Amino acid sequence: MSDQAKDERAPDETALNEAANGNEAAGAETGGDYEVVVKLMKENEELKDRALRAAADMENLRRRTARELHDARSYAMANFARDMLSVSDNLRRAIDAIPAEARAAGDAGFKTLIEGVEITERAMLAALERHGVKKLSPEGEKFDPNFHQAMFEVPNPDVPANTVVQVVQPGYSIGERVLRPAMVGVAKGGPKHASADAPAEPGPVNEQAEKDA
Repeated sequence: MSDQAKDERAPDETALNEAANGNEAAGAETGGDYEVVVKLMKENEELKDRALRAAADMENLRRRTARELHDARSYAMANFARDMLSVSDNLRRAIDAIPAEARAAGDAGFKTLIEGVEITERAMLAALERHGVKKLSPEGEKFDPNFHQAMFEVPNPDVPANTVVQVVQPGYSIGERVLRPAMVGVAKGGPKHASADAPAEPGPVNEQAEKDA
């Protein structure tokens, strides 16, 4: 091949080489852009996950705070109410300690004093009830260890077993909590309660009341 022919083909080969180099550069650039896009998408997913977690944490915090505020409003006076029940108990003991003969034979002043103590007791219990404190007098009900404290058993075949047959001391609750369990006597030896649930065994301690104490 002549030198002239070689010279004529040289520009074509140069152009091809330049085009090939250009394609390689373009491919490298395209590959770099793809990696950047993938990286950005990954970062976006991570940010979205963080945002969802933060939103979930805030919602949990909101619910927990609302629950704590509700409990604070509902049970803020629990300790005070429990102390007032002791005062009410003392008033009742004072009233019960007066013999019937003394009531009947007492003068007007003595009878007025007794009536005043009784009125004070009723007013105190009414005030507690207005603030959510409820009296538990479960005589005739099935024994419930969440609200009652069994003090003794009474053999009675005519009454379903685990029925409260005597209330030694009434109990009190506030909201869903027990301020003081009712101290009761339960029947023993009678038929079981007609219930699908197994009857609760009476126990000497009310666990819920101890937790709230």
